[in-house]
Amino acid sequence: MRDGHAYLNRNAQRIADSMIEDADRLGISHSRGSLGEHLIDAGANSPGGIEAALRIVEICLGGLGTVSAGLSSGKWPYSVDVRSSQPVLACLASQYAGWNLSHEKYFAMGSGPVRALARVEPLFEEIAYREPKAQSSVIVLETATPPPAAIIDKVSKATGLAPDKLTFIYAPTQSLTGAVQIVGRVLEVALHKAHDLKFPLADIVDGAGRAPIPAPHPDFLQAMGRTNDAIIYGGTVQLFVKGSAEAARNLAEQLPSHTSRDHGQPFADIFKKFKGDFYAIDPRLFSPAEVIVTAIETGDTFRHGGIHDAMLEQSLG
Repeated sequence: MRDGHAYLNRNAQRIADSMIEDADRLGISHSRGSLGEHLIDAGANSPGGIEAALRIVEICLGGLGTVSAGLSSGKWPYSVDVRSSQPVLACLASQYAGWNLSHEKYFAMGSGPVRALARVEPLFEEIAYREPKAQSSVIVLETATPPPAAIIDKVSKATGLAPDKLTFIYAPTQSLTGAVQIVGRVLEVALHKAHDLKFPLADIVDGAGRAPIPAPHPDFLQAMGRTNDAIIYGGTVQLFVKGSAEAARNLAEQLPSHTSRDHGQPFADIFKKFKGDFYAIDPRLFSPAEVIVTAIETGDTFRHGGIHDAMLEQSLG
């Protein structure tokens, strides 16, 4: 893992500024909150769309990833493609939705490079990256409402940045923007599971992922189910790793979602079965359907799992 001056926040701010400049074209709106914070509505009361979502994924990756959408063959040909040559920093130090930004009835998990400034999560004990003092930061929230003042204050205190130096981007899961930015986490979920499997983060040197774009749904549970199923049953990830061929083989065998006891059901049904308790769901489920791992020092490549067309038919139909 490279821990030099990657400047996650500066990269993300540049993209956020371009979104504000292109707000009309992207179907988003920009305003200022009560404490002076920047608010970007990317899919709540604004229409948003796929282009807005792609830029949000780039922001979540701290500018260390390339994100695009394209057509291929198959029943669900429109897909999000994500790649990064610094996947640990991009996915785990930035994109992962690991910061609980809840207050009273407001609930949201924070994504983006702001996490690398706050460093309030145990995960950062394992990530050596230290960013030089940032001048501003960007936070992405999967929610239909802007954060209350208490959340703005919490982020400001944790980062040492004044509220007017913070940009909060929000879009609900039910929106097209929300659906695409969630599916754009296909590479991130692979990195997160690799971490859970105790694979050395420093040995993951490059990666790419693809997952189909599901139709949004007005019901939150169905929308959440579709975005998860797009990755669990339709996602493909390739990782390039250092180390032995045996280590690469073991990672490829353990990484795909089919290793989970809960595999084989639509995510919405699984969620209902466990009465909405995410922590009761087998964590091994949260990974791509198909995984390819290349050991760059030996030249060996290992492939496990596969796209589950029947489950995609049932969920994305």
